Amino acid sequence: MKNPKTYYTGRTTLFSQELKAVKKQLGILSVFRLLVFLSVCFGVYWFWGNVTVLVPLVIIGISLFIYLISKYTDVKYKKNKILQLIDLNQTELKVLKRDFHTLDDGKEFTNYAHDFSHDIDLFGKGSFFQYCNRTATQAGKELLAGLLTENTTENIPEKQKAVQELTSLADWRQDFSATASLVKVGTSIREVSAWLWHYKPFIGKKISWLPYVFSACSMLIFTAVLLDLIPSSLVVYWFFIGLGISGRYVKKVNVLAENTSKVQDTFQQYYQLIEKIEKAEFQSELLKEKQKTILRNGSPTSKILKRFSKALDTLEQRNNLLFSIPANAFLLIDMINVRLIEKWIEIHQNEVEKWFAVIAFFDAYNSLGNFAFNHPSYAFPEIEKSSTVIQATQLGHPLIDEEKLIHNDFHIEKESFYVITGANMAGKSTFLRTVSLHIMMANCGLPVCASESKYTPIKLITSMRTADSLTDDASYFYAELKRLKLIVEKIKTDTYFVVLDEILKGTNSKDKAIGSRKFIEKLSASKSTGIIATHDLSLCEVAKENDKVENYFFEAFINGKELSFDYKFKEGVCQNMNASFLLKNMGIVE
Repeated sequence: MKNPKTYYTGRTTLFSQELKAVKKQLGILSVFRLLVFLSVCFGVYWFWGNVTVLVPLVIIGISLFIYLISKYTDVKYKKNKILQLIDLNQTELKVLKRDFHTLDDGKEFTNYAHDFSHDIDLFGKGSFFQYCNRTATQAGKELLAGLLTENTTENIPEKQKAVQELTSLADWRQDFSATASLVKVGTSIREVSAWLWHYKPFIGKKISWLPYVFSACSMLIFTAVLLDLIPSSLVVYWFFIGLGISGRYVKKVNVLAENTSKVQDTFQQYYQLIEKIEKAEFQSELLKEKQKTILRNGSPTSKILKRFSKALDTLEQRNNLLFSIPANAFLLIDMINVRLIEKWIEIHQNEVEKWFAVIAFFDAYNSLGNFAFNHPSYAFPEIEKSSTVIQATQLGHPLIDEEKLIHNDFHIEKESFYVITGANMAGKSTFLRTVSLHIMMANCGLPVCASESKYTPIKLITSMRTADSLTDDASYFYAELKRLKLIVEKIKTDTYFVVLDEILKGTNSKDKAIGSRKFIEKLSASKSTGIIATHDLSLCEVAKENDKVENYFFEAFINGKELSFDYKFKEGVCQNMNASFLLKNMGIVE
């Protein structure tokens, strides 16, 4: 396994050297292009009137100039891609230092009603999504958010193998991401798919022959005029006839051109990405299954998409009036281009959405592979079907800096509940999120922040920070009750790992103690497993009466005016609370 820091540092140095060479190449091409242009201008001036020399000179000069422009464009693309690769590697070096708060935080995916995403800081500033996400397409970003929140326990070994393989393909992942990042797409995949699906052709098969016949007639007329077989005025009449035919469709062509200009960048980006997926040699079943969707016996999917992209580019040329007016007058070029586009849509409109889905999949899974690559010490959970739900050694929170992170061993059996007590700031809430993230990450096929983990897949549901909805005229307490009711309904039909943090906070202490105790008893009577953090030591009495409930705690150490924590997960009941100490120590009370 490569060392992430060494890899990113080496790649940054390599691409920085390549950038210097490419910039030098661009400078040379610019000079040559200028020299060719000046040479042609000088040749035209010097040999004006000498057709024998002038015509070949102009043809060669223009051809060479066009070649240099094409070459310059290719090298400039290479330069932009190298810049993107440098940026990718510099970003990863920052992320390794936990400097990731400027990245996309996915706050648009925040959902207070979701089973766990809001409680475990899955989205938003400083979230797991912000730390993990490296998607370059909107569809990939949406799919990644979906993978993190889908809460399914199916096919985890297959997911793990896919992530492990992409972890080892660091160069391929970066090349894919850099290519995707070079084209900024403004139209969503849903919009593109909807447009293709609902498109109604207006240049049908019945008249598709017309522009080709008309173009052949134009060539015959030009030839006849040059041979003085017909009067040249006929060219003028033919010109207006052509414009008249093209004019019948100009409004519809304008609408089509407006729509295609919106999707043009999408297809330009996606055919390049499809090509990279086609050429890759994957071993894991999940990656091969997705790749198979775009592999064809005939023409490769990337070439089919490239052909459509070029057709869209050609239609875009109609904005150049010096080209489009004569081309439509004599060749009916708009009809030709429109028919090519319509024919492509007729054949492939049902396949495009599947192709786009494959790109989104690899874009999303690249983020998972990148996460695993950045954490070589993390363990892929060993998936079991046993009485043990989680048995993790040296379990930690993935977003806490390694130098500050305190690890804990954690072992919980099926249908067990741990009541966790502890002082304020002792680490209870962080530990709840640590266990929750272990479950979420394991279900996604990711490695977890632990040296070793054995895991029986289970769905996750939490109630840790209830959102008070004043607009719905709901009090905090009522909002929490609705959340607890949701949990009760969920565990009736499926097996869940339930994580609760200080439930029934919105009522008085006596009422809270009675209600909390009854709720714990209800949970322990179900098929669920879970952990419950509380400051109410009376809840620890449940363990004496219920063998499914055990007590654990996080300790606070008070030494004179000093308060400290070891953040270690211990069996038993917390003895030291720190609220009174903090009030006195901060001078709030005497």
